[in-house]
Amino acid sequence: MQRHLSTRTLVAIAAITSILATTACSSSGESPAPDEEAVVTVAEARALAEGSAATVEGLVTVAPGTFSSATGEQGFAVQDASGGIYVSLPDALDLGLDTRVRVTGRLGQTAQQTVLNAEAASVTVLDGAGSVGPTDVMTGDVGEPVEGLLVRVSGAVTTAVEDDQPYGFKVYIDDGSGEIQVFVHIVDGEPVIDTSSFAVDQIIQVTGLAAQYEATYEVAPRRAGDLEME
Repeated sequence: MQRHLSTRTLVAIAAITSILATTACSSSGESPAPDEEAVVTVAEARALAEGSAATVEGLVTVAPGTFSSATGEQGFAVQDASGGIYVSLPDALDLGLDTRVRVTGRLGQTAQQTVLNAEAASVTVLDGAGSVGPTDVMTGDVGEPVEGLLVRVSGAVTTAVEDDQPYGFKVYIDDGSGEIQVFVHIVDGEPVIDTSSFAVDQIIQVTGLAAQYEATYEVAPRRAGDLEME
């Protein structure tokens, strides 16, 4: 499925519109502002109805802006012991991986992916060190149950790399359980992992966010170290 410019533009506009609507609603008094002290788990937040307010705490698994070449915004991902979720933000924040944060926002859908729409002011850095390791998942099992989690998949490259610029590059791998798309975003003009030497039937291992774009589930690596080649 090709990510056409018009489709991606509409998705980005929809995400920004949703964030602005959340801001306007909170400031106008039409709906009470989310209670920052009523922290719920990420899994509990993901189960809420679209538009519901939620505050979650967890560790950053994807740095802000890493996926901006495709999303058109500056979001990041957060994970706790119960699950993970992508936080959609209009403005970039300086948050390193494994930073512990509290985020308040409203549940939404962007290209069928569950997200927490938030503002920079609703993100608080917390004390306490932590680390999130990837969950090993079969390629055929990347789907809704693991969406938002940091996962690791490995398998044989099934087709030539697809150039989907300006959004990124597509790589398909299969460990025998079913094919999965690895979507490689572009940061500072370069893909986050080097796909130039990939060959069909080559075995690669990729760590990244289990994400969704419309009907397609995918794994999105974050940095060069997320790739291992055999």
